[in-house]
Amino acid sequence: MSQLHAGFCRVDITPMVGISLKGYYGERIAKGTLDPTEATALALRIGDVTALILSVDVVGIPTPVVSEYRDAIAAAAGLPREAIFIHSVHIHTGPDIVPPDRNGTPKPEVVEKINEYRAFLGHRLVDASLFAIEDLSPATMGYAVGRAENVAYIRRFRMKDGSVKTNPGVGNPEILEPLEEVEERVSVIRFDRVGKNDIVLFHFGLHPDVIGGYHFTADWPGFARRTLEAALPDTSAIFLNGCQGDVNHVNVNMASKDYAGGVRMDFTNGVRYDHARYIGRAIAGAVLGVYDKVIATDPDAIRFTELFSKCAANKAAPEELAEAHRIHELHIAGRDSEISASVGQGMDFVTVVAEAGRMVRLENGPDFFPYSMTGLSLGNVALIGIPGEPFTGIGRGIRTDGERDWELVLPCCIVNGYEAYFPTKKAYDEGGYEARSSSYKCGVAEQMIAEGLEILKDLRK
Repeated sequence: MSQLHAGFCRVDITPMVGISLKGYYGERIAKGTLDPTEATALALRIGDVTALILSVDVVGIPTPVVSEYRDAIAAAAGLPREAIFIHSVHIHTGPDIVPPDRNGTPKPEVVEKINEYRAFLGHRLVDASLFAIEDLSPATMGYAVGRAENVAYIRRFRMKDGSVKTNPGVGNPEILEPLEEVEERVSVIRFDRVGKNDIVLFHFGLHPDVIGGYHFTADWPGFARRTLEAALPDTSAIFLNGCQGDVNHVNVNMASKDYAGGVRMDFTNGVRYDHARYIGRAIAGAVLGVYDKVIATDPDAIRFTELFSKCAANKAAPEELAEAHRIHELHIAGRDSEISASVGQGMDFVTVVAEAGRMVRLENGPDFFPYSMTGLSLGNVALIGIPGEPFTGIGRGIRTDGERDWELVLPCCIVNGYEAYFPTKKAYDEGGYEARSSSYKCGVAEQMIAEGLEILKDLRK
């Protein structure tokens, strides 16, 4: 059996001040940096087969752009593009990769910086990939699964009047119940190397949208990486985000200090940066809790595959279009106050604007959207890459069935594409921001679960 080799590299990808930040529906121009944003590369080799996993501190890289990046890395490294797994961490404090269409056309100087940064990021991803391959060294491998509690929460709720709301607000007395059950699994893969830094890959599903504002920061994933590397000398960390489309950091009952199992904490006095630090440390603590108890595994091969598919577009009914155009045009003209006067503030406003934008965008658009899902396996451990923001139910559906035949299955969001939300059929039936804004028609989640399981079968061939 051929020896496993692992290599690591991290590069700084912090953008320039003055570029626009991505993650919300209003324009934000970056004013500075709270902490660096980074791209991390993990190279893996068994025999003559090499694969690359890249984790990038951005909201998401549009599918055409990430395709160009994969081609560039493949050419530079001499690898098939199917061997390249580019994952966006989904921080909301990183830059636009392409010029946005929100609230009118961006200023020419902002567009220039976006285009400049897009080219810069492509070069840095090639650099990180080549440096990680250069760093390849014999390694042993183990895996474990822990838990991080009181950091992730379902963000969709049924209200007492029967409606469904995303992020209904802390302490809202009209909340009846959350609409899913959050997964608190923290999966860990440990690579021990002789004479070089060890490597830990960790996986958890949670929106990195804690800090917000106008400054670059890697949010809680950055804190988690730095905490692990401080606690584990001579160890380098790479993070992969899981199925987080309906999960965020907001505990709507955070005014209470009492939690399950007698835990007592005060969430009312911290600023957002402090809370991101808390989450990062808590998840790092879950990794540390199982780090010395990993189950050894000796992978026999690296395999990769890509499945190409399509889903029907979520087009509006003809009678919905006039109102959608009115709302969308008001938003583009910067007249949001006229919209919020009738629909309300916060997520009520965001939901209506996002839904109108989706209807207008798809009015003359395609009837179907293509997408691809990526599979990468290392022995009996498999990664499934989903090109957008899957709901918890997608990850659970793939993992629960998949781990009957695999030791560990890690469904990952925003891999090799960025196609927004993939809600479950249940969520489409319920309504709410994600389902009302998704470009994909109801049924996409269930289709992706089936395709994820098909990828796992293909990786076994």
